[in-house]
Amino acid sequence: MRLTEHSQFTPPPSLSLSLSLSLSEMQLLQAPSSPHLTFQNPKSQFKEGVLLPSEKIFHLSTITRSFVKSPKHVKHIWASRNRPFLSSISARAASVEAGASEVPTEAAAADVLKALSQIIDPDFGTDIVSCGFVKDLHIHEASGEVSFRLELTTPACPIKDMFEQRANEVVAALPWVRTVNVIMSAQPARPVFAGDLPLGLQTISNIVAVSSCKGGVGKSTVAVNLAYTLAGMGARVGIFDADVYGPSLPTMVSPENRLLEMNAEKRTIIPTEYLGVKLVSFGFAGQGRAIMRGPMVSGVINQLLTTTEWGELDYLVIDMPPGTGDIQLTLCQVVPLTAAVIVTTPQKLAFIDVAKGVRMFSKLKVPCVAVVENMCHFDADGKRYYPFGRGSGSQVVQQFGIPHLFDLPIRPTLSASGDSGMPEVVDDPRGEIAKTFQDLGVCVVQQCAKIRQQVSTAVTYDKSIKAIRVKVPDSDEEFLLHPATVRRNDRSAQSVDEWTGEQKLQYTDVPEDIEPEEIRPMGNYAVSITWPDGFSQIAPYDQLQTIERLVDVPQPTPAQA
Repeated sequence: MRLTEHSQFTPPPSLSLSLSLSLSEMQLLQAPSSPHLTFQNPKSQFKEGVLLPSEKIFHLSTITRSFVKSPKHVKHIWASRNRPFLSSISARAASVEAGASEVPTEAAAADVLKALSQIIDPDFGTDIVSCGFVKDLHIHEASGEVSFRLELTTPACPIKDMFEQRANEVVAALPWVRTVNVIMSAQPARPVFAGDLPLGLQTISNIVAVSSCKGGVGKSTVAVNLAYTLAGMGARVGIFDADVYGPSLPTMVSPENRLLEMNAEKRTIIPTEYLGVKLVSFGFAGQGRAIMRGPMVSGVINQLLTTTEWGELDYLVIDMPPGTGDIQLTLCQVVPLTAAVIVTTPQKLAFIDVAKGVRMFSKLKVPCVAVVENMCHFDADGKRYYPFGRGSGSQVVQQFGIPHLFDLPIRPTLSASGDSGMPEVVDDPRGEIAKTFQDLGVCVVQQCAKIRQQVSTAVTYDKSIKAIRVKVPDSDEEFLLHPATVRRNDRSAQSVDEWTGEQKLQYTDVPEDIEPEEIRPMGNYAVSITWPDGFSQIAPYDQLQTIERLVDVPQPTPAQA
């Protein structure tokens, strides 16, 4: 399922009364924003031969905390329904002119948002209104019609059907509501990280590395089947085969076009495609397997990954090569990895190599969200056999605190699907293997959404108390920092002499009342803070945790809040 944007129909000024909730009402509902009130005087008007009577229409165009959409993205959700709306409006006008009772617009909006706030996102632990999921709320008071859009973090959300059902139920339960129209959508594909990303990576929401640091454990099998599972859940997905020495992707999938094409004008690579998933591998470059030294391989991988026209993707799955050397470090540093999935087998030898990989990701601040233990067991004669022993996967989980473990059995069909060019989850979507990958896909979707939420809200500026709030991902601790203290603790070359260590930025150079202009995430490890003088400071979480904290912070007055 691929989401499409809905075109917008904007009622003429004479038709609509447009307003938004006041600040106090938004606080009462714990909604994330509080726009200003605007009023227009509606009058009758002719349009396309239909008399448009005076009618109040409530339009809350966007309720959001995380993103501010550009005009092309803020689109009216009932454009596809404007014809039936216009055709029935004359009949409804009669009841309005006859003095039919109406719910006040402000109270109606408050009722709807309060009802929707009963729905809790289990991943974020807060209601969908506070999460900023409710968009384009429209209330047609005379008819009792309510329409709105739920914009989730990903089209592959495993509980989107539950959200839609519950939203219909809680709003329909309001006594004055007769009709509820819910549109499900997802946020546009964009990275949460700041910085100068290569053009090809600027429209990719999540980049997931599948790694083992050891060859022959089924890493490519997991990567390919995970990618097609995510695609089956409704996401836009790509696969990047980063193993130049032994690319597996050309064997595991069967695209019609088995050669990458070059856009000569843009000097970019056009990926090949199979069953809706975009594919890039050195094996599709017509070169077979590479025979070259490490630095050259790193350059090839960098070029293949960053100059490809990936388009908008919700997930890019990277099939990492074995090891923890130059190639792996290059990938982790060039690409803003959202998360990693670790693949292992039951043997102790596999665990030793996998442990190195987990430590590498930990140093690079890339969260490992799941462990897949491949070739665990097989069933025969009514019994289950473990030919390679047991415990490697659970040992990884226990030693490194990775929360999720998935077991894959020894199955001839799984091996055969890798050789036939048809992924197992596509060939047998209802089988036991597909069910395991479905669970893995749900885990990856949920964990990536959590990580994005944590990173985007880790460091924020609270203007009401003039302090920087810090809540480091994977930590329950929240603390406050004075902006001037943060600015004075910059350790870049502009503030500290790299050779002598002498402090170039003096205490008095930073005014006490300085305020940051913008704070943006920089990967999973730092934020970029832009100050009024134009300076952009990179502040790692580790450093922020060592800075002197604010203790006695004056609480904001109601007017400030």
